[in-house]
Amino acid sequence: RTCAAHHPSPAQSCPSICWEQKERSKQYHSQGVTDVLCEACDQLGWKTPTKIQVEAIPVALQGRDIIGLAETGSGKTGAFALPILQALLETPQRLFVLVLTPTRELAFQISEQFEALGSSIGVQSAVIVGGIDMMSQALTLAKKPHVVIATPGRLIDHLENTKGFNLRALKYLVMDEADRILNMDFETEVDKILKVIPRDRKTFLFSATMTKKVQKLQRAALKDPVKCAVSSKYQTVEKLQQHYIFIPSKFKDSYLVYILNELAGNSFMIFCSTCNNTQRTALLLRNLGFTAIPLHGQMSQNKRLGSLNKFKAKARSILLATDVASRGLDIPHVDVVINFDIPTHSKDYIHRVGRTARAGRSGKSITFVTQYDVELFQRIEHLIGKKLPVFPTQEEEVMMLTERVAEAQRFARMELREQGEKKKRSRDEANDDDDTEGATGVRNKVAGGKMKRRKAR
Repeated sequence: RTCAAHHPSPAQSCPSICWEQKERSKQYHSQGVTDVLCEACDQLGWKTPTKIQVEAIPVALQGRDIIGLAETGSGKTGAFALPILQALLETPQRLFVLVLTPTRELAFQISEQFEALGSSIGVQSAVIVGGIDMMSQALTLAKKPHVVIATPGRLIDHLENTKGFNLRALKYLVMDEADRILNMDFETEVDKILKVIPRDRKTFLFSATMTKKVQKLQRAALKDPVKCAVSSKYQTVEKLQQHYIFIPSKFKDSYLVYILNELAGNSFMIFCSTCNNTQRTALLLRNLGFTAIPLHGQMSQNKRLGSLNKFKAKARSILLATDVASRGLDIPHVDVVINFDIPTHSKDYIHRVGRTARAGRSGKSITFVTQYDVELFQRIEHLIGKKLPVFPTQEEEVMMLTERVAEAQRFARMELREQGEKKKRSRDEANDDDDTEGATGVRNKVAGGKMKRRKAR
């Protein structure tokens, strides 16, 4: 066969690039994926099926229920999206599939993948999450999209309050990151959803970890499922270089600045334990001239998506986040993950460091361990089954930074206070405080520091 894209005459033979594309498509073809979806995979740059896709796609195409266990960054979305789109092609229907996810950002990301894979066949999807106007979502649902991607709480709101909306004709249910959905205490919502959708459906349950709650859900929601496990134990990918540094708690900020300087030119995701610390650290780094942007649960949905998009577009090199960003988010260019605050749940460590070294690329992670974190760190090492090496640092160079860092800390505290006061004054106004973009007046403060400090006193 010849390729019209490369040459007009059918008599001519096909150039090598066309054969390469055909060979790549064949690999998805061999899993039973139809031609039109193979082409979509090709356009997305999906060269070969991942391990979980090889395990899950043929079984899903046979119409079986699936429990998919795979490490983060392993191509789980493709493993359930491709068989569902193929089934939709065979029997077109509105409100065909419901995908439940734990976080809003993950819902938008799954929607993007469904739309990219289904663009040539006209697939329409709706994202139903909190933080967005219910009325506009109700109008979207009234158009009856093929795919609904939702967080459990907001979906229940619509099932109970949106006139004319129901899922009685649903053919597929997917629970992605099922362990996290259940850990976030969505059990009641999930039970309610299971009661109002048809029993005669296909169910895919995907999770990075198999917890007791997930096993209980499996028994309640799945019929004779096939287990597709790519990783049975908790593990991190091979190409990830993991390190730790042991430091006194009071010098954490200085060590963070030192590492950002040492590894300058990379893109970073820095995980903090609280929204407040995420915001404070973002302000601190901005004061020192770094292009840092926060992402946490107290920001409005638009601001959260804005932060994520700026980081994805490489307009910012540092994303500071709470665990809202540790699951599922696929940002291809993350070079270094820093656990600025050590995670209290060891399994969250695996999800955090899984933001780098994705899809065969290499990456680096550094975990800050203070005198208060030793036991938590030992638990992490026990879980992943390896001892981590120390990341080399020069203590004298770190100490040289302490004065500048202390100054930036002061301004960050002042800025946080100002933001808190602004929010109290006008809670209804959608200020730009969440994002701290521009960090109102911070640079003026740095320039005229002494005068501002006198006023602050």
